[in-house]
Amino acid sequence: MYEYDLERYLNVRSAYGASISSDGTLSFLMDTTGVGQVWTLDDPLGWPEQRTFFDEPVGFVDYAPERDELVFGMDEGGNERAQLYRLDSQNRITNLTAHPDAKHRWGGWRHDGEAFAFASNRRSEAVFDVYVQRRDVTGTDAELIFEGDGWLSVGGWSPDDTHLVVSEAYSSFDQDLYALDVESGDLTHLTPHEGDVRYLSASWAPDGESLYLVTDEGSDRLYLARLGLDGTLETVREDGEWNIDGVALDHDTGRIAFSRNVDGYNELTIGELTGPATIDAFPTPDLPGGLAGGVAWGPDAERFALSVTGRTVNTNLFVVETETGAAERWTAASTAGIPQETFVEPEVVRFESFDGREIPALFSLPSDVPEDGDTPVIVDIHGGPESQRRPSFAGLTQYFLSRGYAVFEPNVRGSTGYGKAYTHLDDVEKRMDSVKDLRAGVDWLHAHPAVDDDRIVAMGGSYGGFMVLAALTEYPDLWAAGVDVVGIANFVTFLENTGEWRRELREAEYGSLDEDREFLESISPLNNADRITAPLFVLHGANDPRVPVGEAEQIAAEAESHGVPVERLIFENEGHGISKRENRIEAYSRVVAFLDEHV
Repeated sequence: MYEYDLERYLNVRSAYGASISSDGTLSFLMDTTGVGQVWTLDDPLGWPEQRTFFDEPVGFVDYAPERDELVFGMDEGGNERAQLYRLDSQNRITNLTAHPDAKHRWGGWRHDGEAFAFASNRRSEAVFDVYVQRRDVTGTDAELIFEGDGWLSVGGWSPDDTHLVVSEAYSSFDQDLYALDVESGDLTHLTPHEGDVRYLSASWAPDGESLYLVTDEGSDRLYLARLGLDGTLETVREDGEWNIDGVALDHDTGRIAFSRNVDGYNELTIGELTGPATIDAFPTPDLPGGLAGGVAWGPDAERFALSVTGRTVNTNLFVVETETGAAERWTAASTAGIPQETFVEPEVVRFESFDGREIPALFSLPSDVPEDGDTPVIVDIHGGPESQRRPSFAGLTQYFLSRGYAVFEPNVRGSTGYGKAYTHLDDVEKRMDSVKDLRAGVDWLHAHPAVDDDRIVAMGGSYGGFMVLAALTEYPDLWAAGVDVVGIANFVTFLENTGEWRRELREAEYGSLDEDREFLESISPLNNADRITAPLFVLHGANDPRVPVGEAEQIAAEAESHGVPVERLIFENEGHGISKRENRIEAYSRVVAFLDEHV
């Protein structure tokens, strides 16, 4: 049924995170060495030059305007305390921030390339301030221009470099935008509102008097809008059924790109602003895979680079001619010798949950399905919960399919991509309704003629790990095994120990320690672990700042105490997820052996 081992599938490469220099050179991240590093390329499908050589993954790269140097970000061991580094034309690297105990969130280059902005929690772990720093000094000399009292991030410089757009997040579904005067430090509130409203992907307009963004103000769906500096909001493009979930604007030319999220696939629009709320569209580029994003404009926006992926297409970078839509693949991240035609595309399905609501899912069957209904299934649950399982490439998923497993990926209530109301259906006291959706999904699988009802596995990471543990405690008879990756076992200990900068945002989703402690205890899988009967694999990173490793240690010990077969694997050099290829190979080789034994 399969020809290639797990290591081969986990060696499928990805190229992503593009930036284009003033002379047209493409910089990007590629994981050829096992973790994403900085590479540059001058010609399509040419031989790229590796520019960084670290054991840790690089988080982003951004070329300086008018200069052959770039900034990149990198943390240590998955601790998410990213530092900013400058890489010059001679491959000399300078640590620009040099505050290893603080997080640094990139805010973009000033247009002359002599300075940049960022947000950091140097002053207090729980809050972020805004800094501006000259390119030729280290972090000790960064200028603090605004002291925040919450979760701030910087969205870029105005065309005349006098202002920064600053976002403040209160939860994943509630933000505010401000214009920050760089000279005076005065902050202008642009988005006073009531209730939960998202204002995302804000980009300065060419005139510097407005921003283009996506928002759900007054709507259940995200739409493209123009926000004036006087606070007026004007709709530019909307879709009553699907979200417009991203926008990239070149504020020198007014050329714009945005995408429509249709059941997890996206439809890209490229155009040019011809008025405050009017866009002349250019031809749509013909791209493989069904998912494309991360637009990076080139000089004069004559072309742009973007990442392209799909469930049967590993991630690579394409460069598109803006006016014609002509697209050309630039990077050659390989499929590790596995023929692309062996990869399996999912089907979008829907199943009815306990309250009559339809829940969307991606369902993939292996190429050779037994006729006797003997196919085991992995129910793979995304994290977040403010996220969406989309059909991007996943080597592990393709490996399971090659081994004869079906894969079922539900977007249970609380997922993004299906409107604001849908995302709130699992808030606080409604948390376990999303677990009921899993039960309904398994009922759907039981009715499928290919599925073996007795060989269904729950697997998920982060919040998906909680869903695995909750499913095993709430519906123990449904599962042949569970795989919990960096999951939450107890909401109280999770909230008490998560990074201080995250606690308030997470309480907005899950409930507060002060007001909801008893409820949080009642739904925590740790306190119901005596109901687990399925064998359990627990996987975690020791440096995880989001879901501390104590969550894994607690649930593994408690399940073992009740006689459950438990395997645990904790990596000392990982954080919230397993990012290094050698660790992924070890981790998922162990998971596969565990499933071979129990499923």
